[in-house]
Amino acid sequence: MSSIKENVDALNEMILAGDILGAFDKFYAEDVVMRDNDGETREGKKVCRQFEEDFVNNLTAFRGAKVRNVMISEDAGVAAIEWDFDYTHKEWGDRNYTQIAVQRWANGQIVSESFNYNG
Repeated sequence: MSSIKENVDALNEMILAGDILGAFDKFYAEDVVMRDNDGETREGKKVCRQFEEDFVNNLTAFRGAKVRNVMISEDAGVAAIEWDFDYTHKEWGDRNYTQIAVQRWANGQIVSESFNYNG
Protein backbone atom coordinates (compact mmCIF):
# COMPACT_ATOMS: atom_id res chain seq x y z
CA MET A 1 0.00 0.00 0.00
CA SER A 2 1.24 3.49 -0.84
CA SER A 3 2.20 5.92 1.88
CA ILE A 4 0.08 8.99 2.53
CA LYS A 5 2.93 11.10 1.11
CA GLU A 6 2.92 9.10 -2.14
CA ASN A 7 -0.86 9.42 -2.40
CA VAL A 8 -0.85 13.15 -1.60
CA ASP A 9 1.88 13.75 -4.19
CA ALA A 10 -0.08 11.80 -6.83
CA LEU A 11 -3.32 13.61 -5.92
CA ASN A 12 -1.66 17.03 -6.12
CA GLU A 13 -0.06 16.17 -9.48
CA MET A 14 -3.46 15.21 -10.90
CA ILE A 15 -5.02 18.45 -9.63
CA LEU A 16 -2.17 20.54 -11.06
CA ALA A 17 -2.61 18.73 -14.40
CA GLY A 18 -6.27 19.75 -14.41
CA ASP A 19 -7.69 16.30 -13.61
CA ILE A 20 -9.62 17.39 -10.53
CA LEU A 21 -12.50 14.95 -11.02
CA GLY A 22 -10.19 12.04 -11.86
CA ALA A 23 -8.26 12.74 -8.67
CA PHE A 24 -11.50 12.81 -6.73
CA ASP A 25 -12.63 9.47 -8.16
CA LYS A 26 -9.28 7.84 -7.37
CA PHE A 27 -8.49 9.15 -3.90
CA TYR A 28 -11.77 9.82 -2.07
CA ALA A 29 -13.59 7.20 0.00
CA GLU A 30 -17.26 6.32 -0.54
CA ASP A 31 -18.14 7.73 2.90
CA VAL A 32 -16.01 10.88 2.61
CA VAL A 33 -17.05 13.99 4.55
CA MET A 34 -16.04 17.43 3.24
CA ARG A 35 -16.48 21.03 4.37
CA ASP A 36 -15.41 24.52 3.28
CA ASN A 37 -14.52 26.90 6.13
CA ASP A 38 -17.44 26.83 8.57
CA GLY A 39 -19.95 25.88 5.88
CA GLU A 40 -22.28 22.94 5.74
CA THR A 41 -20.77 19.46 5.80
CA ARG A 42 -21.13 17.39 2.64
CA GLU A 43 -21.36 13.66 3.26
CA GLY A 44 -20.80 10.77 0.86
CA LYS A 45 -18.82 10.48 -2.35
CA LYS A 46 -21.80 11.13 -4.63
CA VAL A 47 -22.78 14.41 -2.90
CA CYS A 48 -19.16 15.58 -2.62
CA ARG A 49 -18.40 14.73 -6.25
CA GLN A 50 -21.43 16.72 -7.43
CA PHE A 51 -20.07 19.74 -5.52
CA GLU A 52 -16.68 19.28 -7.23
CA GLU A 53 -18.34 18.89 -10.66
CA ASP A 54 -20.30 22.11 -10.12
CA PHE A 55 -17.09 23.92 -9.19
CA VAL A 56 -15.19 22.65 -12.25
CA ASN A 57 -18.09 23.29 -14.64
CA ASN A 58 -18.43 26.90 -13.44
CA LEU A 59 -14.77 27.83 -13.99
CA THR A 60 -14.51 30.38 -16.78
CA ALA A 61 -10.76 30.98 -16.47
CA PHE A 62 -8.06 29.09 -14.59
CA ARG A 63 -4.87 31.13 -14.20
CA GLY A 64 -3.06 28.77 -11.90
CA ALA A 65 -2.61 26.68 -8.81
CA LYS A 66 0.52 26.10 -6.78
CA VAL A 67 1.33 23.83 -3.87
CA ARG A 68 3.17 25.96 -1.31
CA ASN A 69 3.63 23.45 1.51
CA VAL A 70 2.77 19.86 2.33
CA MET A 71 2.74 18.57 5.90
CA ILE A 72 2.11 14.89 6.58
CA SER A 73 1.80 12.73 9.67
CA GLU A 74 1.85 9.12 8.44
CA ASP A 75 1.17 7.77 11.95
CA ALA A 76 -1.87 10.01 12.47
CA GLY A 77 -3.14 9.57 8.91
CA VAL A 78 -3.29 13.32 8.36
CA ALA A 79 -2.06 15.60 5.60
CA ALA A 80 -2.28 19.38 5.28
CA ILE A 81 -1.64 21.06 1.94
CA GLU A 82 -1.23 24.81 1.48
CA TRP A 83 -2.38 25.90 -1.99
CA ASP A 84 -2.45 29.16 -3.94
CA PHE A 85 -5.37 29.42 -6.39
CA ASP A 86 -6.14 31.99 -9.09
CA TYR A 87 -9.26 31.57 -11.24
CA THR A 88 -12.53 33.10 -12.39
CA HIS A 89 -15.78 31.36 -11.46
CA LYS A 90 -19.14 32.00 -13.15
CA GLU A 91 -20.89 32.63 -9.81
CA TRP A 92 -18.07 33.90 -7.58
CA GLY A 93 -16.08 36.07 -10.00
CA ASP A 94 -12.30 36.49 -9.81
CA ARG A 95 -10.73 34.52 -6.97
CA ASN A 96 -7.09 34.64 -5.84
CA TYR A 97 -6.38 33.14 -2.42
CA THR A 98 -4.42 30.72 -0.26
CA GLN A 99 -6.19 27.61 1.00
CA ILE A 100 -5.24 24.99 3.58
CA ALA A 101 -6.71 21.55 2.86
CA VAL A 102 -6.64 19.21 5.88
CA GLN A 103 -7.13 15.58 4.91
CA ARG A 104 -7.64 12.46 7.01
CA TRP A 105 -6.59 9.28 5.21
CA ALA A 106 -7.53 5.62 5.79
CA ASN A 107 -6.76 2.63 3.57
CA GLY A 108 -5.27 4.80 0.83
CA GLN A 109 -8.24 7.15 0.55
CA ILE A 110 -9.38 10.47 1.97
CA VAL A 111 -12.16 9.95 4.51
CA SER A 112 -12.52 13.61 5.48
CA GLU A 113 -11.26 16.92 4.16
CA SER A 114 -11.74 20.50 5.27
CA PHE A 115 -10.80 23.53 3.21
CA ASN A 116 -9.86 26.70 5.07
CA TYR A 117 -9.44 29.98 3.17
CA ASN A 118 -10.36 33.64 2.86
CA GLY A 119 -11.07 34.73 -0.65
